[in-house]
Amino acid sequence: MKNIKIAVIEDDENLRFLVAHRLEAEGYTIVEAADGNAGEKLIMDEDPDIVLLDWMLPGKQGYDVCDSVRKQGYDKLIIMVTAKAQDVDKIDAYSVGISDYVTKPFNMDVLVALIENKVKFVVNNEKTEVHKFGDMEHYPNTHSLLKKGKKIELTILENRILLYFLKNMNKVINRDELMMVVWGYNSDVNTRTLDMHIVRLRKKIEENPDGPEFLQTVRGVGYKFVV
Repeated sequence: MKNIKIAVIEDDENLRFLVAHRLEAEGYTIVEAADGNAGEKLIMDEDPDIVLLDWMLPGKQGYDVCDSVRKQGYDKLIIMVTAKAQDVDKIDAYSVGISDYVTKPFNMDVLVALIENKVKFVVNNEKTEVHKFGDMEHYPNTHSLLKKGKKIELTILENRILLYFLKNMNKVINRDELMMVVWGYNSDVNTRTLDMHIVRLRKKIEENPDGPEFLQTVRGVGYKFVV
């Protein structure tokens, strides 16, 4: 038994049933809510290891639920479930503390793989996950990066990119692998989009973004995070 509790907060009854059913079959304990207010109470009462939180909810939007439980001290994983049409990068994730996201319609196997990955890396490390490099600390669960104690704002995708580099320090990562990790299986993003995100991330973490110390380009292959 995995002994991991997941809260599924989703107003679409069929989808909630399917997700709960599949995750229970995978050995997770599931608690459920159908609207934002009930969802917020559920998170605070049950203290789940992972929250799957739909973005568009009746009562209270996912955004507000996330913001509210973070302010009340909930610091575990919140995975936002969002409709394809929404541009994930526009969502102000750092200010409300979303850990990651999955887009609808999603494939159940992809969702299970995402959760298993989180459980392996995050939930099983008892303490809140933190990665240190240079004078910075990255807390992927609450979506924050501190530089000399000052908070730097990351988008969801920047958070995801940085986390992957920090888990694979000093290793050459090719662009295709990175795009797969960041945008997923059905992605049609091109390498220019990836490179643009890298440039933006460098501006946030490097003293000199044009001559990066950490996030280095490996010509013709991809990138390497040097620590």
